[in-house]
Amino acid sequence: MKLPRYLFPSDYMADPSANVFNGRLYIYPSHDWDSGATEDDDGGHFEMKDYHVLSLDDVENGDVTDHGQVLCVEDVPWVGRQMWDNDVVERNGKYYLIYSAKDLCDVFRLGVAVADHPAGPFVPQPDPIRGSYSIDPCAFKDDDGEVYVYFGGLWGGQLQRYRDNKALKNEYLPQGSEDALPSRVARMSNDMLQFAEEPKPVIILDKQGLPLKADDPHRFFEASWMHKYKGKYYFSYSTGDSHLLCYATGDSPYGPFIFQGVILEPVVGWTTHHSIVEYKGNWYLFYHDCIPSNDTTWLRSLKVQRLYYNDEGAIKTVVNE
Repeated sequence: MKLPRYLFPSDYMADPSANVFNGRLYIYPSHDWDSGATEDDDGGHFEMKDYHVLSLDDVENGDVTDHGQVLCVEDVPWVGRQMWDNDVVERNGKYYLIYSAKDLCDVFRLGVAVADHPAGPFVPQPDPIRGSYSIDPCAFKDDDGEVYVYFGGLWGGQLQRYRDNKALKNEYLPQGSEDALPSRVARMSNDMLQFAEEPKPVIILDKQGLPLKADDPHRFFEASWMHKYKGKYYFSYSTGDSHLLCYATGDSPYGPFIFQGVILEPVVGWTTHHSIVEYKGNWYLFYHDCIPSNDTTWLRSLKVQRLYYNDEGAIKTVVNE
């Protein structure tokens, strides 16, 4: 089968977080349901009321196993609606699903659910992570075993409602030549149930060492992802309204990160979201587009293609086909 390929054409899923556990590749997507609501930045027309787990052994030709629903809105006392992006990380033989959802006051928080197997089922904690906010968590386990959660998203993701980890009376989104609003990162506690520290800004600098500006088409918008390649930290993300996937590199999980370039050109759809993972000696980019839903509902479908680096470690830009 020629890549890119649609991974699970029988259902609409998005925001794929791909991880390798016990020699098998697992994908943790969000799940689109057509609510019939009008499209808006809030994403209500996606509904997104549960999570499934997918897995496969052969990325390019193998069948995809759907392990079924592993968590839903009704399972979590603090969740009101809209289970958005999630990610899973292993620590000390347990699997921790870090997810974003709106609480009963319609404020996005991050939650934790725990399982004994990467395919779940996941048992949710009764309360969200203290001090958490916004959306799109990526749970990155470094070589020393420490786990860092990257998160944040603008507009419907509510990141503009916060400054220095405190809620603002009136939200503020930087404009023009102001510094762009950065995502956040926090190291997790040893039990993986709370932040071990106050979240820190993830600063992306240009080649002159200056923070990217709010009007830069390559500035952060949502969909943080972290991976390492040859000892370097690669922070990748979506730019939102310019519909690019971009990346920056650094020498620490906290950054700062130097902008390097574009990973993926715009896809058909309202959002762009991704993950990057090495599996069986190859690197893969997982993402979504809306081609199968015929541009009418913007429901999203999972997709994968190969990712390549040049000799200097730069990621070669790929085009959705």
